[in-house]
Amino acid sequence: MNVSKVGGFIREQRTKARLSLRHIAGAAGVSIPYLSQVERGLRRPSAEILQAIARALRISAETLYVQAGILEDRPAPDVVAALMADVTISERQRHALIQIYEAFRAESRRGDLRVEAAEGGKPPPRPAAPARKPSKITRKEA
Repeated sequence: MNVSKVGGFIREQRTKARLSLRHIAGAAGVSIPYLSQVERGLRRPSAEILQAIARALRISAETLYVQAGILEDRPAPDVVAALMADVTISERQRHALIQIYEAFRAESRRGDLRVEAAEGGKPPPRPAAPARKPSKITRKEA
């Protein structure tokens, strides 16, 4: 395991998301000094700790495992090629899906999703249920 590489990656992801050591340590269930040592490459976190840190950072555990050398980086399936080969969707649908896919990839590369998660911290609120008229209670029911 390349301890300094994974620690630097964790710090980079945390700062991109504008999250404090305290926030990530609390969410991951580790102490602040321990997380600081991990980020500086002084401690070797277990796979379980990496998973907890990944969850706190809202990134995949697989990403951290690759950075730590626990897993090998594998190429992503060629989504665009799969969409181009799909005969069940129209050309217009294919083009729209590719545009959406590429937009999400660009956002992820910029780290926008992690920043939004850090700023909001929660999913958007659910729409309110439509108001119901109160039912009339007759004297017989009361």
